[in-house]
Amino acid sequence: MKLRLLKSTITLAVVALAVFAAVALYSRYIENPWTRDGQVRANIVGIAPRVSGPIIRVAVQDNQEVKKGDLLFEIDPTVFRAQVDLAKGQVQNSEANVRQQQQNLGRQSVLFKTRVVAQQEFQNAQDSCAAAEAQLASAKASLELAKLNLTFTKVLAPVDGLVTNMNTSEGTYVTAGSRLIALVDRNSFWIAAYFKETQLERIQADQKADIVLMGYEKRPFQGIVRGVGWGIFVQDGSGNDSTALLPPVNQTIDWVRLPQRFAVRIQVLGCSPVPLRIGQTVSVGMTREVEHSEGLKQKLALEP
Repeated sequence: MKLRLLKSTITLAVVALAVFAAVALYSRYIENPWTRDGQVRANIVGIAPRVSGPIIRVAVQDNQEVKKGDLLFEIDPTVFRAQVDLAKGQVQNSEANVRQQQQNLGRQSVLFKTRVVAQQEFQNAQDSCAAAEAQLASAKASLELAKLNLTFTKVLAPVDGLVTNMNTSEGTYVTAGSRLIALVDRNSFWIAAYFKETQLERIQADQKADIVLMGYEKRPFQGIVRGVGWGIFVQDGSGNDSTALLPPVNQTIDWVRLPQRFAVRIQVLGCSPVPLRIGQTVSVGMTREVEHSEGLKQKLALEP
């Protein structure tokens, strides 16, 4: 009898603990939303030359870290140097023409004042001088453009970044405007965490979040909510392209009415203890803490 009572007591205790744990986890899930549907994101800068020509030098390699202003690659400048020399000659010719027309206008002015030449000839001299000055201005503009094109033969990194998926070498002919290199902006990493629409009510800007990357479970770090997405791509077959620029979020089960998931943008506080790579799988759990503006400024100042 005592043994049966003991077994019943143990069973009831286990059931009570299980119920308590389930209620506690559910309450925590409701009050502090969390998700395993998150990814690391960053801005990708597409590097495209502004002039066309063959590459004579590649200064970086795949997966290399670069600083803003570092040389990425150089295009053969021979043609562009010749264009600069040609533009300089045009400027000198236009300057000589301006001087000639100014001298002629000076003579015509004197003759017109003494009524030796007609007003029409004087006005023609004025028009010729103005045309020469306009040609000089155009020649100077062409020279500036030629100099700019010469500087564009050296393609520099516009931001501090990471060269990714680079497949080019010397001798490759590149066309102006065609993207050649993908540069990941290393100062733009953020976490895109997708939360159910039923959880959004408990998520607000400046709220802290605990972040765990897959493979780095023992090295969690914190972030702060920068904003909640205002929409997702509507896949209803309506043919409306107005939402085409919004992020697409696929539901996992078609025959169950599931709540939609919206992207919550989370910025990492301070320096991440692990390397961040675009597409990494992330688990995010929201906390009840809300960072004040002064503390946030100090922590963001610690970022590289």
